[in-house]
Amino acid sequence: MESRETYMKQLKQWLSETSGTPLEEMSDFFTARLDDYEAHMSVWAASYQSFAGMLPESCREVLDLGCGTGLELDHIWQKNPDIAVTGVDLCGSMLQKLLEKHSDKPFTAVCQDYFEYDPGCGKWDAVISFESLHHFLPDRKRDLYRRIFGSLKPGGIFLLGDYIACCEEEETLLRSVYIQKREQSAIPDHRFVHFDIPLTLEHETELLRDAGFVIEHVQPNPDNATIITARRRG
Repeated sequence: MESRETYMKQLKQWLSETSGTPLEEMSDFFTARLDDYEAHMSVWAASYQSFAGMLPESCREVLDLGCGTGLELDHIWQKNPDIAVTGVDLCGSMLQKLLEKHSDKPFTAVCQDYFEYDPGCGKWDAVISFESLHHFLPDRKRDLYRRIFGSLKPGGIFLLGDYIACCEEEETLLRSVYIQKREQSAIPDHRFVHFDIPLTLEHETELLRDAGFVIEHVQPNPDNATIITARRRG
């Protein structure tokens, strides 16, 4: 694992080299890269496997936020093909690819912004999300986490696998660049763009606790994805 100093140096160099690159709208970004998406995401192969292994076998109704082409579901359904999943994603072409791969599975596709999707109340055994929520600011996530908490059955879990900032310097730097790029291009708040703005583990778990969750387990993986198990007690 490279040192934090080396990592931050490389990150700053990359930000400098891409300073003139405009932000892309979220759905357009993934649609344009659909053919190479699964190969690109294979860097998290170990984390996808771990993520699926941390979903309790008792789960029967699962909500997947930002499901993409279903790379986490490939492993989850390998373990238990009968788990019923509702997948919410902005990118219709990615959902279509998921449906083609898993036409025989109990899957409901919802092409929608998951911040606008109504997850219901006390409905799910688990809500899951992998490598999606690091694209959004804390205020949006705070409200979403509260709605996720309310949508879970008592004892249900929120399983979050995501890119976590190594330190406050990374978190602050990426957020400042993100805000600057949005302002330069006059991008309205309601438009989602593809740019990483991860939180530190401390700040991510603070948002989850504020929503009512109990943090049961945090598993950092060698491929730099962190998996957090947060439970709705009672």
